[in-house]
Amino acid sequence: MNLTLWIATGLLAAVALGGGISKTFVPMDKLAAAPGGKWTEIGGVGFVRTLGVLELLAAVGLTLPAVLDIAPVLVPVTAVCWVVLMVGAMITHYRQGEIKFVAVNLVYLALAVFIAWGRFGPYCFTS
Repeated sequence: MNLTLWIATGLLAAVALGGGISKTFVPMDKLAAAPGGKWTEIGGVGFVRTLGVLELLAAVGLTLPAVLDIAPVLVPVTAVCWVVLMVGAMITHYRQGEIKFVAVNLVYLALAVFIAWGRFGPYCFTS
């Protein structure tokens, strides 16, 4: 089960890294034109860039604390934060009528719940 949690964490960290890089560094007009990018017109540049930085921090928070064995409790805490972020993303995509992206975000949310359950519960790093 520990290996499964590591794989899920790696996948979610890759998703967070990819989303964070795109939201932080890709021009807003290209983000808005991409599939599922209609929501970027609502929040403005600062909001989108802030979300990008948060996703970059999530990629770091999901992996480095456990790898470096420095405050590994931050891994499930980051997973819980990702759950909150995905609830917001699901609401936003639903309001935009982008149901396909609601389903994608639901998968990411499920991965984060699994990581939080496993790392807070039976497979925490301290036991």
